[in-house]
Amino acid sequence: MVSVDQPVFDPALVGRAHRAIDPLHSQLYFAPEQDEHLAALGLKPGRMVYFAARAAAMGAVGAGVVTATFYNFSPSLVAHMIPRAWTLASPEQVLAARLDAARASLTRLLGEDVVASPEVAELGGLLREACQGLSAEGRALYAGHADQPWPEEPLLQVWHGATLLREHRGDGHVAVLLHAGLTGLEALITHSATGRGFTEAAAKATRGWKDEQWSAACADLADRGLLDDAGLTAEGEELRAHIEVQTDALAADPWLQLGAEKTARVVELGKDLSRRITAKGAFGQGIFGR
Repeated sequence: MVSVDQPVFDPALVGRAHRAIDPLHSQLYFAPEQDEHLAALGLKPGRMVYFAARAAAMGAVGAGVVTATFYNFSPSLVAHMIPRAWTLASPEQVLAARLDAARASLTRLLGEDVVASPEVAELGGLLREACQGLSAEGRALYAGHADQPWPEEPLLQVWHGATLLREHRGDGHVAVLLHAGLTGLEALITHSATGRGFTEAAAKATRGWKDEQWSAACADLADRGLLDDAGLTAEGEELRAHIEVQTDALAADPWLQLGAEKTARVVELGKDLSRRITAKGAFGQGIFGR
């Protein structure tokens, strides 16, 4: 891995690039088009659609693999949906429907004029360049998605590139969380406590954790000096900040490969598109802390 503090490359660009393009991928999890397209295959809208859509690139994997790679979901919730989803639709069918859903949702949110713009084509090309030759070692979700062919449509190149970079970063993030000694639930709680992730109510609802499980994990975090009644302690804040720095370090390779000038252009283009879809209500209200 190339060092994140390579001369002439501002390490802060790594996080800025992630924040600029990630909404272009993650909007699909909140879009009605994903439920519509995958429900047409026979999948149950909601969590089953989500698990199948994101896991399909790894093949017809079992609940244990999904729980391990997704990291912060309740194992019982995952087991309720996987592997049953694969009896209703094959991973290949799910992947094709997911691409159709991504095209439909982004076209709705951006409008056809923006979709056909040279800026979208430029961003798609830059993201593809950033992903060339990335190592998949130790990154199961990224590896599965990297095995999928690049779409020819510029809009889908943007979505696929954002997806690859999201999963590449996410796999590294899980490694950092493991090294920090945080379970999936503890990682979820501490992230919610920063105010930058899901609200507590949204985290419980979407990740399938019961109140008693949440409370027990909070008690364990309090015993470790990371959490108190007011939220994260100073030690907890320091740990979360360290996690983000290390996650950026493990996610730096595509941007170091692309170079500072092109990465800055990704930030510019991605931020504009992400602002457009956010303004159109891509993520709803009351889900995230801020």
